[in-house]
Amino acid sequence: MSNVTDEANLAIGIDLGGTRIKGVLLDMHTGKILHKRITPTNDGENGNWQSVVIQTVRYLKTTTLRPIRGVGLAAPGLPTPDNTAIACMPGRLQGLEGLRWSELLGEPVRVLNDAHAALMAEAQFGAAKAAKNVAMLTLGTGVGGGLLLNGQLYQGFYQMAGHLGHISVDADSEYTDVTNMPGSLEDAIGNVTVSRRSYGRYKTTYELVDGYRQGEPLATLVWLTSLRRLSVALASIANAYSPELIVLGGGITQADDALFGPLQTFIDLFEWRPSGKKTTICKAHFEDWAGAIGAAAFWND
Repeated sequence: MSNVTDEANLAIGIDLGGTRIKGVLLDMHTGKILHKRITPTNDGENGNWQSVVIQTVRYLKTTTLRPIRGVGLAAPGLPTPDNTAIACMPGRLQGLEGLRWSELLGEPVRVLNDAHAALMAEAQFGAAKAAKNVAMLTLGTGVGGGLLLNGQLYQGFYQMAGHLGHISVDADSEYTDVTNMPGSLEDAIGNVTVSRRSYGRYKTTYELVDGYRQGEPLATLVWLTSLRRLSVALASIANAYSPELIVLGGGITQADDALFGPLQTFIDLFEWRPSGKKTTICKAHFEDWAGAIGAAAFWND
């Protein structure tokens, strides 16, 4: 095992994604990425994604002579209570469930959900740096999320807290998501359902937003319906948790004004604002590297 000291301010962060594995060597005092590496995941029956992680960690260690606090690993799924492994991740990344990363890598390793990692990056170095109570949603293929309460990542019972994509915005819907939730937020805006929501006209959120920008009626209807449901979810989160800030990250936020403009219009209609106080909605500072940065930053927690 590596020698770990309180003075060590470097950590390695790994973001284990379904298509790419991203690694960073991070200065935890400043949030500066000193070195980084990105490699295809090679998931599948004959995939070698575990060896890719090992090689990424070894490479990043060779880039410095300074001591490293440890390795943080962000992955889809639910971590164990001690954050040493992923306890539940069915369907992909075969071999991930129950894998003890410290034994595999020969390093101290902390494991956390990938959306929680994105929140840690924003809370320590990004858009939520000055805030104590924050909700974050990652809008992409699905919808993930995380909660920062009183300055601490809240993981909850069985590390399930913050899965905000699986709250319902339409309890009467005939469609259920991967958690069997009817009419979930993930179903309402996730990229995975664009084709169904648009009657097969659009395949991706990028195409849908492009149609909306051009004034195409179906794209406009589908996109604004999704944003209305997102706004209801955000107003509900504000009511339930009273955060100072809600941070939106993930690929869908690349829609920028096409997302944040109409979304604010709807939130102004639905958010409860006693004494005029409102919850700020903002775009995440970090994009592709948020998971890796947050995984490394978890050693600061």
